Amino acid sequence: MDQQVKDLAAAGSEMDNLKPKLLIRGGKVFTGSKDAQASIANILIENGRVIRLSKEEIALTDDCHLIDAEGKWVCPGFIDSHTHYDAEVLASPGLMESARHGVTSVILGSCSVSAIYNDAEDTSDCFTRVEAIPREVMLPLLQEQKTWSNTSEWLDHLQQLPLGINVASFLGHSDLRVKVMGIERSLQEHEVATRAEQQEMNRLLNEALDDGFLGLSTMDNPWDKMDGEKYWSHKTPSFYASWKERRILIDSLRRRGAILQGAPNLITRVNALRYMLASTGLGRPPLKTTMIAMMDLIADRWISPLVGFGTRLMNRLFNADFRMQSPPVPFTVYYDGVDSVMFEEFPSGEAMRHLAKRIDERNEMLKDRDFRKQFKSEIAKRFAPKIWHRDLSIAYILDCPDSSLIGKNFYEIAEQQQRHPVETFLDLIVEYDKDIRWTTTIANDRKDRYAQLYNHPYNLISFSDAGAHLTNMAFYDFPLQMIKHVYECEKQGKSIMSMEKCIWRLSGEQADWFGLDCGYIAEGQIADICILDPQHLDSISEEVNEAPIAAFNNFTRLVNRHDSVVSQVIVGGQIIYERNRFVPGYGKRRKYGRFLGSQIVKSAAQSKRKREMA
Repeated sequence: MDQQVKDLAAAGSEMDNLKPKLLIRGGKVFTGSKDAQASIANILIENGRVIRLSKEEIALTDDCHLIDAEGKWVCPGFIDSHTHYDAEVLASPGLMESARHGVTSVILGSCSVSAIYNDAEDTSDCFTRVEAIPREVMLPLLQEQKTWSNTSEWLDHLQQLPLGINVASFLGHSDLRVKVMGIERSLQEHEVATRAEQQEMNRLLNEALDDGFLGLSTMDNPWDKMDGEKYWSHKTPSFYASWKERRILIDSLRRRGAILQGAPNLITRVNALRYMLASTGLGRPPLKTTMIAMMDLIADRWISPLVGFGTRLMNRLFNADFRMQSPPVPFTVYYDGVDSVMFEEFPSGEAMRHLAKRIDERNEMLKDRDFRKQFKSEIAKRFAPKIWHRDLSIAYILDCPDSSLIGKNFYEIAEQQQRHPVETFLDLIVEYDKDIRWTTTIANDRKDRYAQLYNHPYNLISFSDAGAHLTNMAFYDFPLQMIKHVYECEKQGKSIMSMEKCIWRLSGEQADWFGLDCGYIAEGQIADICILDPQHLDSISEEVNEAPIAAFNNFTRLVNRHDSVVSQVIVGGQIIYERNRFVPGYGKRRKYGRFLGSQIVKSAAQSKRKREMA
């Protein structure tokens, strides 16, 4: 059981017997609209919905629970549109690490991987290496729980879970391709889906859209590799699908107003243009397309402005409906040895990752003089396309059996040893392997550039990868980090946007673009609300903490903790989090969240059925 739940159960709480109505009184209400100025108002909630939003006083009745929000900000629950909670939602459906920071709606099924169609082993092997989810946790979980084999059955299972927050989902292209072609054929370089297989994939995609899925997620990045013994180091299935093979799927997405979510080849980056061109709407409806990720990369300062320019060009001149996605925080990562997807982007690093299960063999390779020569050459390539900067002078050791190394970067240690930094780095890996933990920031390190990032009109502020990379990074609190930065700039007289726009970017804007029934505070709207205390925003830091996931055999992951910033979180009109604690039994017994089917695709499906009936 989560420690917060234990504490609350021991202490007791008036939240045990909430009344049927909820009154939020005297808070500064941000409705989720960019243009509606926040104002002091009162909110009355009944049967899960806002029944009155008024600047006038609302009487407190005996059947009404009161939240005194004076001095607080009352915001729509935030939306995280890029997560990999597909496994965690099964084991711990409260999704506490997002919920505690005011995130009340998340989207699963990103980056071509979803847990719908295939058996436990194939599903797990598509997820666990690339998303850094422990295979020893995910595989037994799926073996125990997975009884579904299509989207309708998955939805039935999801609806039975005690969801803490709302869930929407993409259908994963890799999941789909394995289902139709079989795992072996789907992982072959020159194996193309037959016409009948393409049609079957399209049938399943349309079936998913009918069930409310948002669209299709795909992946063209060669870093993404398979786990398990059978297909270790094969790229994930969607990588092997040509754009010609995908055409029938893209046509369905375009016709139905559904979304294509993807990532380009991050090594060559050329096919990022394919995503942009696919979105264009000259002589045809635009394809709603979102691609990861717009970041101010230390390794390549030109890529963010170039992508920003291209995105504007496509949307304004070629009638595209194209969006990038961004984390609004420094992209800081933590790694144990070379257990990092970053090493997949150059050949010698890729070779190290391939031998991750054969450490003795890997270490012999790392000692080899020719290998070291190649590694030095590749890590020093200045103009090679890359995400990781490969600068060992800004990679700092956090933990190591040799405590004298802690706090130093690899370059400093090499200077002390009067050796080449790569020699020092590889020797330390051979000696300590995963016992040497280090960190570096890859992108978004220049806060004076946040104004451009936050204000780009075709950039969705949401890319946390929540539920994945459990020991590598923690961006569960990204809405609070963005709010803090905007607030601090405003206090310093250097405003980069209004707080209304900031809250809109984290809620209403995404709800509208993804077609989700959330993101606003309005009469008649289901009440998903986050109440913040602005007096505590300065306590938000970029430091990460560690906490066990009880449902994952107490596997320890990186988390964010900012006590007292979030006063209350409300989902479906019910308080789920208050005074830094979750309500008793949260994520265990009672259901608060719901499945968010696409409002856009759903409407298209209803129109189609009406035409068929006519």
